[in-house]
Amino acid sequence: MRSYLDFEKPVAELEAKVEELRAVAGSAPIGEEISRLEAKAAKALADLYAALTPWQKTMVARHPQRPHFCDYVKRLVEDFTPLAGDRKFGEDQAIVGGFGRFHGRSICIFGQEKGSETDSRIQHNWGMARPEGYRKAVRLMELADRFDLPVVSLVDTAGAVPGIDAEERGQAEAIARSTEAALALGVPNIAVIVGEGGSGGAVAIATANRVLMLEHAIYTVASPEAAASILWRDSSRAQDAATNMKITAQDLIRFGIIDAIVPEPTGGAHRDPQAVIDATGEAMATSLKSFHNMSREEIRTARAEKFLSIGRKA
Repeated sequence: MRSYLDFEKPVAELEAKVEELRAVAGSAPIGEEISRLEAKAAKALADLYAALTPWQKTMVARHPQRPHFCDYVKRLVEDFTPLAGDRKFGEDQAIVGGFGRFHGRSICIFGQEKGSETDSRIQHNWGMARPEGYRKAVRLMELADRFDLPVVSLVDTAGAVPGIDAEERGQAEAIARSTEAALALGVPNIAVIVGEGGSGGAVAIATANRVLMLEHAIYTVASPEAAASILWRDSSRAQDAATNMKITAQDLIRFGIIDAIVPEPTGGAHRDPQAVIDATGEAMATSLKSFHNMSREEIRTARAEKFLSIGRKA
């Protein structure tokens, strides 16, 4: 059953009317009325998504029916073999990762998994990782580097776990080590912001040669709610924070923070998950091809220069 966001209520009402007419249609000659309402609903949806505010994009990025890491792996990666544990403390299921074949080529792929229903969301802690999750990511990257396999990371998290237990086990250090490992890779790495890219929890696995971002995803130094609490001591001003922080793909590509935008279907990725997953796969493949014939040192240098150039004046 489709879930609608608050700003989608006009579309929800029209689509509900269409479903009601279909249910009672039978042999009644109301096909023309159904077509008219469908066209009206489609136009209303297109108009809404052509002019989304940053806060509305935040709501779309968080939509519970948006495809998550496991959905991408299931459709794009063959023979996926997951690895568990960080070999230091334990397993963290907020970050899932392993090895498989993408377009006929062996790769390492990992990312945050939010879960799709209550049980799996609790199991994966809504994609918010503890230190062992980032240490598992480091382990995967080091294995990939050793065996000369490209690395792909899918980012979708509100941020890393800020709790006492995570801090006691070195959350900040684990995030820093993961960022360092990504920068040190001699193989190409591609990061895709598929939903939320929140804080250091996102940067830890998004420090890549190419950073791609879905059209209605967000990428930010802190969640709008957290930023509003810090700036105005009022989390209810999250909409103001989202607007001022420049968190959308359209803003970030202008600043050179990301390298490309992957288009989403009208109405967001949750309306047609297969289409957006396929488009993401094509963007990943194109990015990986651009590093063909580059040496390990050239790949490493290109990545470093990319991040050092952010914020510099032309």
